[in-house]
Amino acid sequence: MKRALIIDDHPIVLEGCRRMLLESGFAEVLEATTPLEGFRMYRRSSPELIVVDLSIGGRGLAGLSFIRRLRLHDAETPLLVFSMHSDPVIASRALKAGATGFVPKDIPPATFLEAVEKVRQRKPYIGHDMAMQVALLGSRAQRDPANLTGRELQTLALLGQGKAYGQIADELGVSYKTVANTCSNLKDKLRAGTLQDLVRIAVMRRVGV
Repeated sequence: MKRALIIDDHPIVLEGCRRMLLESGFAEVLEATTPLEGFRMYRRSSPELIVVDLSIGGRGLAGLSFIRRLRLHDAETPLLVFSMHSDPVIASRALKAGATGFVPKDIPPATFLEAVEKVRQRKPYIGHDMAMQVALLGSRAQRDPANLTGRELQTLALLGQGKAYGQIADELGVSYKTVANTCSNLKDKLRAGTLQDLVRIAVMRRVGV
């Protein structure tokens, strides 16, 4: 029996995905609305394909944690990210975490089904335009025009992992004020106007690692 699992907390998206997957030949489509529920369902049912959103339950990119956890146990099951985000940085993070393919939610049904078919064959899938943007990110990330200190590089790497100032302070064994000052220096060196800009640069740098 061909079985698929969808992990998304939006009822309309769940219904639309379920219909398309059934029409594409799946005999059963399971649904989960949280990453934890999705992981438990995966362990019980061993689906042939997993479709997961990244923004679940208003907790940022919770879907990324699911992907990483899945890949610790299973490197084979095809996984397609179906995301509201069209950001190449986020697409790159999903692929590096272990997703087989990535498509935004504003694509037509035919494109979604094409992605499903490719991913089912364990072939990577990402739209041409998005692939070009991800490639450009990678080339930019490999260039380091700023003369960063070791502490600045460590701080930037932790920002790229989604760590808050307090978490970075604990991990590096320094004060919160030291982290804030380091981030201020990083903004100047990397010409980042806001903390969000700095985090984006940190993520972009990780793309090329």
